[in-house]
Amino acid sequence: MSGSDRAAAETVQQQIIEDFALLQDWSERYQYLIDLGRQLPPLDDSEKTEANLLHGCQSQVWVVASGDADCLHFRAASDAAIVSGLIALMLKVYDGRSAETVLEMKPDFISSIGLDRHLSSTRNNGLAALHKRLQAEAARRLAAAG
Repeated sequence: MSGSDRAAAETVQQQIIEDFALLQDWSERYQYLIDLGRQLPPLDDSEKTEANLLHGCQSQVWVVASGDADCLHFRAASDAAIVSGLIALMLKVYDGRSAETVLEMKPDFISSIGLDRHLSSTRNNGLAALHKRLQAEAARRLAAAG
């Protein structure tokens, strides 16, 4: 994993932690998540396919990956407001990173901001499924790069 790529991803995670620390309570944090989700660029209906559907989520979530092992890009959308915000957080950390960084970087911000304790088990499972999907896309591109 490139040192600068990892450092950039860690900086993003630290910024997420700092942003959440500024919010007074969980109602404000949920509203922030909803606002983040609204900022996600929409997926075209043609991208909302079974192949792009994330399994393991209670909500419908579609993930579209592009790029190569050196620089992966992710776009995603959900039919649920809070889930869209969770997606936005994950994409802040992983979009534009190398496949190595995606595979090796743990989303430590989740426990640091207490998301793991404030989300339902189905949302936590969905967040884990999203992380696994991003890693699977990274592994595919690394394998293709040989």
